[in-house]
Parts: sequence; structure tokens; C-alpha cells
Amino acid sequence: MTIQWFPGHMLETKNLLKKAISKVDIVFEVLDARLPDTSANPLVDNICKDRFRLKILNKMDLADPEHTQQWLEYFENRSIPAVSICGSHKDQVEAVLNYCTEKITRNRARKIKIMVIGIPNTGKSTLLNTLAGKKIAKTGNVPAVTRHQQRTSLENNIDIYDTPGILWPIIEPERKAFILAASGAISDTAIDYTEIAFFAADLLIHRYPDLLIQRYPFLDDIPDDPLNLIEKIGAARGCLKKGGMVDYQKASEALIRELRTGKIGRISFETPKDIEHDS
Repeated sequence: MTIQWFPGHMLETKNLLKKAISKVDIVFEVLDARLPDTSANPLVDNICKDRFRLKILNKMDLADPEHTQQWLEYFENRSIPAVSICGSHKDQVEAVLNYCTEKITRNRARKIKIMVIGIPNTGKSTLLNTLAGKKIAKTGNVPAVTRHQQRTSLENNIDIYDTPGILWPIIEPERKAFILAASGAISDTAIDYTEIAFFAADLLIHRYPDLLIQRYPFLDDIPDDPLNLIEKIGAARGCLKKGGMVDYQKASEALIRELRTGKIGRISFETPKDIEHDS
């Protein structure tokens, strides 16, 4: 499956970033802790190469803690600054801010300018609201909520800029396209729920069978086939058509919804070892 989803405002944002990056001191690259590699826009490396950049693995409360630690070690071994946080926790977000401001040299009379970038639905606006201590940026569980650059003045002479989430025009390899769709980074209008649910079910069967048993106690054992798992979930959740047949569309939506919201448990869509298989 190849997904192409690059709305007009994303192209506009890419051009805006190129112009604005020379005026900022620090870049917060907000990633989804469940998919740190796939949620890293390859365009960012080139756009931000001359600025101090911190990879922020957000939503760590939804991610597998063991795999999150593996990712932090992966970045550390490559001398890439990275931290994991929950963007709604003020103490964690403020610690990130303090860490970054200590990394740069500046005239104290001049404001520090920080740009927050990342793909859709990684929690950029939530992080900004937490820093500001009030709701100043729109948030939501769908991608592309933020549509224009927003500037906010914080204490200690700091300006922070929230930018719309941008993807890249063609998402490859196929694994990354599925991961982005399953995590909610791509608009649901651009995906086939049943196809994405099949991918998610396969991942859960092979990597998180214990979580499946905990969430779905009606499972006597873990099905070997993803389609069988979706059928069992659909039947138990009442996702049925006339005649008692499973409605695969509704069953798929139920599985993806529970996966995205963390009801199945703390899962990660990828590990550092998965990168080796892509290369």
C-alpha cells in the first residue's frame, strides 16, 4: 500500500519552515513515542540542519516503555539529542524547555525563539498548551488540526512557534504507511480501515499477545490469522450485519479506535531493529 496524502497547507508549511528556520534558536521535533522513526519527517533533516534540534518522543504513556528506552539508547549512540515525555505533564515539558535553553548561547536581552515541528497528531499543540498553562492551540485526535503557524510568548523571554503538521508527498516503504495510518497520523479519509486493521491485528498477535488476552478476555487463545482476530472482536463488540454476519468495517474501526487510545495497552509500532529490515 502506498499512501499519498499531502494537502495544500502542508506544502505551504514546508515553504514557511524554510523561510523561518533561520530566525529560530531551537527546534523541538515532536515525534510519536510509539513510532519514533516513522514519525520523523525526512524533510526536517535538511530544513533544520543548522539549528539545535531535540527529538521529543511524545505520548510515552501510550508506548511500550521497553521499546521507548531502546529508542533513547539508539539516538544516544548516534549523538542525537532525544527525550521521552508525556506532553500533558507540565514538569516533564518544563524540564525539556530548561534543558534546551541551557544548550544555546544568547544575549539575555534577546528573546529565545523555539519552533515546534512534526508530522500530524504527535501532540505538538498539547505540548504548547502545557508550556503556556492554558489552552492557546487547538488539539484533537485527528491529524492537521493546526492549520497555521501560531506564536506564543512564554516566561523568561521565550517565544515559541507551533506549526501545522507536515507529511512528505510519498510515504514508503509500505510498513511506514501502515504505521502512520494505524496511529492516526493520516486522515481516515485516505485509508481503508479494514486493510489497516489487518496490519494492526497482525502486529498485536506477534508482539503483544498478552495485551490482547487482557483486553479481550473472550479470546480462548490468540488467533494465528489477523482476520480471525478481527472477526472475534467484531462478534464480541456487536459489529454485526443482518443475519449475524460480522461487519468487518465496523469491527476494524473498533480495533483501531481502541489501539489509538491506548485501551489495548502500551504498545509500540516499531523498534530500532525494524529499521534494519527497511535498509
